[in-house]
Amino acid sequence: MAESESESARTSPERFEIPELCSASGLVAVVISAQLLAVVVVLLSGALSWVTFGITSLFVQWVALVSAGALCWMRSWLARLPSAAGWLSAWLMVTGIVAACAVIAELILEGRFGEWFGVAAADPLLSPTGPDWSMVLRTTLVGAILAGMLLRYLLVQQQLREREQSELRLRVQALQSRIRPHFLFNSMNIIASLIESDPRTAELVVEDLSELFRASLNEAGNQVSLQEELDLCERYVRIEQLRLGKRLQVEWEVDAVPHGVQIPLLTIQPLLENAIYHGIQPLPEGGTVYVRVQIEGNRVSVEVDNPLAPPDAARRHGQGNRMALANIRSRLGVLYGADASLEVHDSGERYRIRLSYPHEGGGQSEARARAGGERRHG
Repeated sequence: MAESESESARTSPERFEIPELCSASGLVAVVISAQLLAVVVVLLSGALSWVTFGITSLFVQWVALVSAGALCWMRSWLARLPSAAGWLSAWLMVTGIVAACAVIAELILEGRFGEWFGVAAADPLLSPTGPDWSMVLRTTLVGAILAGMLLRYLLVQQQLREREQSELRLRVQALQSRIRPHFLFNSMNIIASLIESDPRTAELVVEDLSELFRASLNEAGNQVSLQEELDLCERYVRIEQLRLGKRLQVEWEVDAVPHGVQIPLLTIQPLLENAIYHGIQPLPEGGTVYVRVQIEGNRVSVEVDNPLAPPDAARRHGQGNRMALANIRSRLGVLYGADASLEVHDSGERYRIRLSYPHEGGGQSEARARAGGERRHG
C-alpha cells in the first residue's frame, strides 16, 4: 500500500501555483519591484527628465498591477493545470496585458485614444509624431522577456520548495516508523510475563503498544490535537514503567488545553523516549523526567527535562544521533516558520529541551487536563 501511494505521488503531475499577489504584502512587493524597474528603464534610456520618469513609472505600475490582478483572478484555474501549461498560460496572459497596455498608452500619448469611443482627438502629450508602433513592439518584447524570467523564477522556487518538503516528509516518515527494536522486544517480553500472572495488565500493554504502532505508521506531517499527543505519551510511559519499575518517575505539569490546539504527530513522544532511554536507563538509581506544557496566549510551550548519566555510563549506553531533534526542528520550521523554536539546555547534570510554537485554537478551554488544569503523577 505504501509503495503504491508513493508511486502515485511520484507520477502525479506537478502544478504551477502563483503566489498570493493580492494580499497587502504581495501588493507592496509588486509596487516596489515595479518602481525599481521603472527607475532602471529611465536610467538605461538616457532621457533623464521628470516627465519621462513620471510617464514610465505610471506605465510600469499600471502593467504590474493589472498583471497581478489578472494572475490573482486566474490563480485557482492556473493551479489546476500541469506545471508547464500553467507557466505558459500565465506568461501568455501577462504578455497580452503588456501589449494591450502598450497600445493604449501609445494612443493616449498621441491623443487618439478617445477616437475609439467616438470622442474628438485630444492634444498629444508628447510631440505629435504619430503612433510609434515599433516602441509598442519593443515594450511588448521586453515585457514578455521579464514576465518569462519572473514566472520561471517562481516555478523554480516552487519546485525547490516541493523538493525540500518531499525530503522532509521522507525524514519524518523515517522518524515516525522508527521504533527501537529493544523497545519492541522489551514490550513483548513484558506482555509474555504478564499473560499468566496479570492478564488485564498484559491486555492494556497490548492496547498501548498497538496505539504507538498506529501513530508511527500514520501519514507523515499529520497534525493531531495536543491532548491526543499527550495521551500517546502516557501510553508509552506506562509501558516503560512496567520495564523500569520505580527507577522511572514522570512528573506531568500540563495546563488546561484549549479546544483546537494542535501539534505535529509524534513530536513530544520522541523527546520523552530520548529522555528515558538516554537519561533514566543508564542510571542505576533511575530518576525523574519532567514534562511541562504551558498555554500562554496563542503560544504553546513544551519542555522535557531529564537527568544526565555520568559520561562513562553514557558512553557505555551509547549516544543518540540527534535525528529526532533535527526532524522535529524541521517539521516545526515548515509548519510555523520563524515563529517556532526548539532549544536545548545541557547543564551537565540535567538535559532540558524546550519547544515553542504558535497555535490558532479558540479561546474555549476544555477541562481535559488533570486535576484543575494541571496533572501530576509518577
